[in-house]
Amino acid sequence: MSEEEKVTEEQKEKEKGEKKKKEEKGVFKLYKIEGDKITRLRPTCERCGPGYFMADHGDRYSCGHCGFTRYKQAEK
Repeated sequence: MSEEEKVTEEQKEKEKGEKKKKEEKGVFKLYKIEGDKITRLRPTCERCGPGYFMADHGDRYSCGHCGFTRYKQAEK
């Protein structure tokens, strides 16, 4: 075996051993718990009412249920 083949085999073994961190799923992304208080991290839709969270798209929030979009205020 040449040195190049050894290097590529070592890289493949390292890649197999590494595990990705799993992201939180479900409602854990939508709420923050501090002691006895629960706070919502995302706003609810103004049209649909409570229970419909808006998706965060960086510069705006949008509702997946009705399509309502609210743009974030640009900070200067």
